[in-house]
Amino acid sequence: MVRRMAKTQNPLTPVLARLRRPLSLTWAGLIAERLVRAFWPVWSLLAAGAAMLMLGLQDMAPVEVVWSALMLGGLAVLAFALQGARRFRFPRRSEALARLDEALPGRPLAALADEQAIGATDPGSQALWRAHLARMAVRAAEAKAVEPDLKLSRQDPFGLRYIALLGLVVALLFGSVWRAGSVAQMVPGGGNGAALASGPTWEGWVEPPAYTGLPSLYLNDQDETLRAPVGSRITLRFYGEVGALSLAETVSQRTENIGAATDAEHRFELRQSGEMRIDGPGGRAWQVEATPDMAPMVSLSQEGAKTAFDGQMSQPFQASDDYGVTGGRAVFALDLAQVDRRYGLAVAPEPRAPIELDLPMPIAGDRAEFGETLIENLSEHPWAHLPVVLDVRVEDAIGQQGMAEPMQMTLPARRFFNPLAAAVIEQRRDLLWSRENAPRVAQVLRAVSYKPGPSLFRSEAAYLRMRVILRRLEVMTASDGLDGDERDEIAQALWDLGVLLEDGDVGDALERMRAAQERLSEAMKNDASEEEIARLMQELRDATQDYLRQKMQQAQRENPEQGDQQSAENTMQMTQQDLQDMMDRIQELMEQGRMAEAQQALEEFQQMMENMQVTQGQTGQSPGQEAMEGLADTLREQQGLSDQAFRDLQEQFNPGAQSGQSQGNEGRNGGQGRGQSHDGQQGQGGGEGGEQPGQQGEGQQDQADEQDQAGSLAERQEALRQELERQSQGLPQLGGEAGDAAREALGRAGRAMEGAEEALRNDDLADAIDNQAEAMDALREGMRNMDEAMAEQRNPGGQGEAFGEAGKQQSDPLGRNPGQGRQAGTQDDLLQGEDVYRRARELLDEIRRRSGEGARPDVELEYLKRLLERF
Repeated sequence: MVRRMAKTQNPLTPVLARLRRPLSLTWAGLIAERLVRAFWPVWSLLAAGAAMLMLGLQDMAPVEVVWSALMLGGLAVLAFALQGARRFRFPRRSEALARLDEALPGRPLAALADEQAIGATDPGSQALWRAHLARMAVRAAEAKAVEPDLKLSRQDPFGLRYIALLGLVVALLFGSVWRAGSVAQMVPGGGNGAALASGPTWEGWVEPPAYTGLPSLYLNDQDETLRAPVGSRITLRFYGEVGALSLAETVSQRTENIGAATDAEHRFELRQSGEMRIDGPGGRAWQVEATPDMAPMVSLSQEGAKTAFDGQMSQPFQASDDYGVTGGRAVFALDLAQVDRRYGLAVAPEPRAPIELDLPMPIAGDRAEFGETLIENLSEHPWAHLPVVLDVRVEDAIGQQGMAEPMQMTLPARRFFNPLAAAVIEQRRDLLWSRENAPRVAQVLRAVSYKPGPSLFRSEAAYLRMRVILRRLEVMTASDGLDGDERDEIAQALWDLGVLLEDGDVGDALERMRAAQERLSEAMKNDASEEEIARLMQELRDATQDYLRQKMQQAQRENPEQGDQQSAENTMQMTQQDLQDMMDRIQELMEQGRMAEAQQALEEFQQMMENMQVTQGQTGQSPGQEAMEGLADTLREQQGLSDQAFRDLQEQFNPGAQSGQSQGNEGRNGGQGRGQSHDGQQGQGGGEGGEQPGQQGEGQQDQADEQDQAGSLAERQEALRQELERQSQGLPQLGGEAGDAAREALGRAGRAMEGAEEALRNDDLADAIDNQAEAMDALREGMRNMDEAMAEQRNPGGQGEAFGEAGKQQSDPLGRNPGQGRQAGTQDDLLQGEDVYRRARELLDEIRRRSGEGARPDVELEYLKRLLERF
């Protein structure tokens, strides 16, 4: 009997006992899935309604609209609830079992519920069936709960549920659950019951315009006198019995859509001073003073207005407004009546729009009253040095404008002292004035360049450039006349020529400085006026700065060896600030009337400037610097070898190519100059004495020559590797992680060079190029690590390069010189050559963008917040 019961027992029963937990979870998920699909419109409507109530939208709409919306919303919720109840079907346990079985491979639960249909009496079939059931039982024991499918994209393709949830989240963040209680006050006999019992009441607010930055006022707390800006929005609400309270006011100037004085809510804007009164129990009256928004004011300042040596204009201005200036513009208009209409300006000018520039505004701080400087370089404009009228106007938040007194001036621009440069710039101005001047401009340029003397042009390049410009101008004029683009192209070429003639080289800068010194000395001897001496002194300062700049550029180009410089014992080192102090001393002596002493100081200054030599760096190099320069030379040699190997690889696939003509043949055979040929001989491509394309030249070699060249490359690679090993052994003692990393990187570079050498001997140029690239990367990495290690040795405190090396002028953490001569601080420009105001605005926009990215770390967001604080 026991044996028979064991036979007939269902194998699924013990399995289901073990799967009770995953089956229950799957069943619960199935219930949640059907609930969500049936009732998602209900909770979406409830979330949207709660969001609107917590945000207080019911307070902004009439009572009728609020009640209509509530009734429609309630009916919609009821309809969707009934529809969901009809659609919802409670899942059976068998459905949960089927879903759990579907998630298993081979549906083991269904297999365990099956019975053997054939072969029930066959022992072999019975054994196979029992083995099958055992395997299915093992699979069923691994069953896990099936996650419910809660996606509603098919039922809600427009994502309305997400909109409702978003509104609820916004309401929870920015609204209040207490604001939803205001709906109860709209219920007849409900929320107003207490108000009716205690009598009618009221409340009100005054909200100034947002641009004023003033706080809102609660009328219940205000005295009998009320001051508020024009445009403030006043809101009054009456609670209690309708008609018990009424409003009387003379401040809004309303004539239409006024409504009844006893309405439950009043909204209007303050337009004029007057009286506002609430009549009824608990009423109050106010004398309202409307403060007008005054128009902004702006004025130009002559003090501080200047034009730099390169023509950059600086025009200070002051602006003010009661609530802050939002923007402004400066407009330069040609004063045609004041123009000297002679020569090229005698013809009628072509129409040209006025020059409009945005005024710089303070990036941070209050804009109610400030002073700024308009900085711009208008040297290339056709009106340069011509009479113009400057109109400056500013604007406030409501569009009111204030304008400064128009200023008559000549448009500030660069001055050209070289006569030929000044003539070229004048002809450029005439050409831009009117295209009718093109024949005259060509005639003048041809006249000044005809049989030039030895001192007229600074170089043959300047003369040839003028002849090319002249030829193009004559051709364009003779064909169909100049169009706008051609005229602008010729004008740009003339400007470049004028700058070349004016600036020249170091010798030209020295001549300009000497001329400025002579003019100043002559003015001192002739007892010139203070204004004239001040102007000439400024010219001397500008010429001196230009000479120093040219001298420094020449030193950078020549890069003289340290051995060619004077020794430290025989060299007097002076900084640019020291020279500035000497010129300040000369000007101080002149202002005191001590002209003899000033003349002597000026001669000493002139003699010192002529004998000055600009040097760079220190007179000696440390072992670390010598090692860095040696590694840099090794890197350049390796780059040259890699370039040659690459060109040889190209020639293998294109034997007819003109070798040595690619990009000036730089780096060929590892050389540093241009035009080096494949065999190491000097040449200039297709120049004089060189092979012409198509002829048999240095780029065509037979197979034996190519093999010899590959062997030469391998030998040179070997020599370069040995040189690197020698340099690695002679490195200075560098400690720390950076020093270890430098030695390890140089070791990798040596191994890569050895691989490149072996590949070159096997004529495997592709593999050699890969190894050479790896060697160059390792060399660069080693040099970076070596530089970090030397910086750590120079400054163990960890302040980087801010303190500099021994014997050098120290700088602050921003890299600026901390003070020289008699001055504390630095006169170095932090942003040279660009619009500092535009750059500051770009930086502020970038800081604001980053501060709005919530994914950034809290520490960084806090730092950005501090940067945005206005002091």
